[in-house]
Amino acid sequence: MTISHKAFRKDFCPTFEKHRDLQLNIPFVAKKNSSRKSGEAKNLPTYPGPNKMRDCYCTVNLDQEEVFRTKIVEKSLCPFYGEDFYCEIPRSFRHLSFYVFDRDVFRRDSIIGKVAIRKEDLPKYHNRDTWFQLQHVDADSEVQGKVHLELRLSEVITDSGIVCHKLATRILECQGLPIVNGQCDPYATVTLAGPYRSEAKKTKVKKKTNNPQFDEVFYFEVTRPCSYSRKSHFDFEEEDVDKLEIRVDLWNASNLKFGDEFLGELRIPLKVLRQCSPYEAWYFLQPRDNGSKSLKPGDLGSLRLNVVYTEDHVFSSDYYGPLRDLLLRSADVEPVSASAAHILGEVCREKQEAAVPLVRLLLHYGRVVPFICAIASAEVRRTQDPNTIFRGNSLTSKCIDETMKLAGMQYLHDTLKPTIEEICQSHKSCEIDPVRLKEHESLESNMENLRQYVDRIFNVITKSGVSCPTVMCDIFFSLREAAAKRFQDDLDVRYTAVSSFIFLRFFAPAILSPNLFQLTPHHTDPQTSRTLTLVSKTIQTLGSLSKSKSASFKESYMAAFYEFFNEQKYADAVKNFLDLISSSGRRDPKSVQQPILLKEGFMIKRAQGRKRFGMKNFKKRWFRLTNHEFTYQKNKGDPPLCSIPIENILAVETLEEESFKMKNMFQVIQPERALYIQANNCVEAKAWIDILTKVSQCNQKRLTVYHPSAYLNGHWLCCRASSDTATGCTPCTGGLPANIQLDIDGDRETERISSLFSLYMSRLEKMQEACGSRSVYDGPEQEEYSTFIIDDPQETYKTLRQVIAGVGALEQEHAQYKRDKFKKTKYGSQEHPIGDKSFQSYIRQQSEIPTHTM
Repeated sequence: MTISHKAFRKDFCPTFEKHRDLQLNIPFVAKKNSSRKSGEAKNLPTYPGPNKMRDCYCTVNLDQEEVFRTKIVEKSLCPFYGEDFYCEIPRSFRHLSFYVFDRDVFRRDSIIGKVAIRKEDLPKYHNRDTWFQLQHVDADSEVQGKVHLELRLSEVITDSGIVCHKLATRILECQGLPIVNGQCDPYATVTLAGPYRSEAKKTKVKKKTNNPQFDEVFYFEVTRPCSYSRKSHFDFEEEDVDKLEIRVDLWNASNLKFGDEFLGELRIPLKVLRQCSPYEAWYFLQPRDNGSKSLKPGDLGSLRLNVVYTEDHVFSSDYYGPLRDLLLRSADVEPVSASAAHILGEVCREKQEAAVPLVRLLLHYGRVVPFICAIASAEVRRTQDPNTIFRGNSLTSKCIDETMKLAGMQYLHDTLKPTIEEICQSHKSCEIDPVRLKEHESLESNMENLRQYVDRIFNVITKSGVSCPTVMCDIFFSLREAAAKRFQDDLDVRYTAVSSFIFLRFFAPAILSPNLFQLTPHHTDPQTSRTLTLVSKTIQTLGSLSKSKSASFKESYMAAFYEFFNEQKYADAVKNFLDLISSSGRRDPKSVQQPILLKEGFMIKRAQGRKRFGMKNFKKRWFRLTNHEFTYQKNKGDPPLCSIPIENILAVETLEEESFKMKNMFQVIQPERALYIQANNCVEAKAWIDILTKVSQCNQKRLTVYHPSAYLNGHWLCCRASSDTATGCTPCTGGLPANIQLDIDGDRETERISSLFSLYMSRLEKMQEACGSRSVYDGPEQEEYSTFIIDDPQETYKTLRQVIAGVGALEQEHAQYKRDKFKKTKYGSQEHPIGDKSFQSYIRQQSEIPTHTM
């Protein structure tokens, strides 16, 4: 789900761009003393009813905006989820929060507790299973957003010539306030408070916006003449100013009987005006200290999470030229083990962390096939037994896995998703283990159900060769040729070299865990999971073409079941499929014309005005996007109410919130009108905008300018033009690659590779020492050097020196950028409001770095 926009950087931020990736594993299991890798939750409070069970689900929130929700696990105090969520974060945030809810059929769902991780603390928990105590949720502590405030202390001379002081407090605007119960109608109260006084004033309510523009000024008397008296008589001297403070409270105007909801507050002592008047700054809203007693930790249980958070700071393309060129030349280096890309795989602790950015970079520049061919040929030459070919976790295997994941995801969905969905919905019993069989179940009936599912999935796989992506087929062709050349006496190795990837590493894992491949939205239930496990085992064995297939099963019941498929037609179908996907010139790509489902889901749309007298109201609809059309209907499966051909989409852009006072809106611009749509959250909105933009990228009539606001009340809100056909006033955002499967930012991947080289710099230096040792000494090498594959020490040393130089140059650029940014950054600005703890930490770090340090 991570999508990077290179054009965005060039258009709006010519030197630097920040990317935030979030990958979550939300294992929320509930067995005491369990050591399952998927995680666990423990000591959840019981429900105060007779059965004491709960129906729980978990949400993931950026601050208070929900971006993901797990399935509901019913009637359990120990729910297991095992869900993964992966996205690119499209905006800044302060906290990553996890709320555990208990569903209530008759009332609003109740919150059991939460885990809130500050953004600056995320690196502490990076890629680690960590236990977190669930904390109580207090409405007064659930705050987000910032306030722009200006204070001015002025001297006023009265008619009698006496000097007194007045304070002008100007509330300009707020940004990022939370949406409470689906709406946000904010207002602010401004209070001048001191030991002996409290005077409050209130702004107007701003309807339907979480970014209100107040721009209201309130005046307070700070010091009064000594002759001033009231019923409660107070004398104020000038020194009393230091004892006063301005308090700003934000509220959501609610029609509920419980009163208005608190959104946050800030307190500013007036002594800041001694140093600077007027005083203007942005502030983060803070929780209210209401003196509530803290409850004991552990009252609500614990939640185990695995959070992977990366933040990449990417320069423009020219900064990465030397390192990028070195990586792209890897396929042409002889031997390939001396190339920069292969060296990355040698120095990284896990091959997977090297393979991910390498494959993405090489795919982006069309160099992944020659590189994989080169490292696969080298690995085949080192393999002694044809039965172990490509069976280890080598750089070759990981790179092919990642390529299939990127290039083949749509192919996987088109092939498996309909049958997987049917298995999940039908809930037919397929248990064939006599020990697990339930009393009312028939073994023969279950075997027949399972056989039908295996047959269906086997047929759709073996008939899908024409749809296999080109890049995968080119790689399989090279694997087949290399294996056949190395083991000429083994006639089956040309098949097993390919089947070990396409069946063992592609189709079988997707059948076993469909939620990890987005084939299902959530983890399947236990019965369905068991069915998919049996299907996956059978398909894996069918694809392996092993000589003794029944003997490959440990379980006797699986060996007995496999007798159904012990026919030559199954082996012939597998071989024909493998021949097709690993042959050169196998097909005409234009022969595949069926619609491909790209994305679907509920969103809210505004009526387009196609009917002359129809109301332009907002309605919830089920949207469906294929490579042919964009449609919506009342519910999933209903006939379409509206269909927009892809060629009629002229642009897809965000819509400014001021248009309808609604967040997460975007517009699909057509020749005659625009369709205004609201997504569920910022992550969903970005995903829809990206996929719609990519699928319509090649349209010849795409717009270059658009209107960022809506056409309402006879004019465009953005430029005030009166004609509804007026030319747009804002340039369209940059284009994206037309290939909907491979949208990759090459600069970002190069930055990620540079970061890995920097992280493992000590191993790079150790590899240099190993090259020197092998060049001058032919005897037994030291154990610390034996882990590296070095076929040509001199060529490898040369590449290592270039890599270290390129990474060092980029590190110097980053250090210089940070120093320049530190000099220009102002605490209290809109980017770094007062109360930004991450910026305070950054200031401390920068103050500790000597000015001459690179």
